[in-house]
Amino acid sequence: MSFAPAAGTVQPTVIHTSPQGLTHGLIDLPVKDGTVQAYYALPEGKSSLPIVLVVQEIFGLHEYIQDVCRRIAKEGYFAIGVNLYERQGDASTYTDIPKLVADIVSKVPDEQVMSDLDASVAWAAQNGGDAKRVGITGFCWGGRITWMYAAHNPDVKAGVAWYGKVATGHGPLIKQFVVDIADKVHGPVLGLYGAKDDSIPLDTIEQVKTKLAQGNAAAKASRFVVYPDVGHAFHADYRPSYRETEAKDGWKRLVDWFAQYLN
Repeated sequence: MSFAPAAGTVQPTVIHTSPQGLTHGLIDLPVKDGTVQAYYALPEGKSSLPIVLVVQEIFGLHEYIQDVCRRIAKEGYFAIGVNLYERQGDASTYTDIPKLVADIVSKVPDEQVMSDLDASVAWAAQNGGDAKRVGITGFCWGGRITWMYAAHNPDVKAGVAWYGKVATGHGPLIKQFVVDIADKVHGPVLGLYGAKDDSIPLDTIEQVKTKLAQGNAAAKASRFVVYPDVGHAFHADYRPSYRETEAKDGWKRLVDWFAQYLN
């Protein structure tokens, strides 16, 4: 089964956020072994803004993720998303999810991802962002990365993880899972999940809740919202899995979470 949009089609639910009032665009982001593609957006003429990293689904840095960057920029942040698979291949050419995972996603080590996200914070800090106020949000594969990076970077003040795996990862290169590090996050993380998500059993979320309760202050402040009637990828407005009510509620919670912890 494919969750990728058919070529040339636009579903009625797809959200398009105008770039009016924003400075935005694609860049070649300097990283430790060269450059990778990234997309950024921030309010025109603003500086010293909190930085929000936007972490892709398994489909890469496509239009949906770029639009999320613009949505976050409209809230007053410096948003940046990075093509975290670029070394491994072009995720946009795949329609079969198991093949995409086998060919590309399973070959992406966390160490590479953390380094690229560090590089994106550094670039944003040189171009209008505040590296001491970092937020992160991610979807699916990026939902797991949200938790992992919140435990990696001491300057992360808040995270919002959308339906990322918490007790497993994608492939043999993954050495730690969310349940292993949840008690050590540097900023509170809000987890937005669906009770009907077959890929993330509810008992694994309970395991993370237990770990959070035993953790530091940021871990104890972290929260889960589990929507009872939705499955995976309910925020992805270009996919059939999109659920408008829960997606809008989750987005409001994201805005409120960042307002509370990141500003």
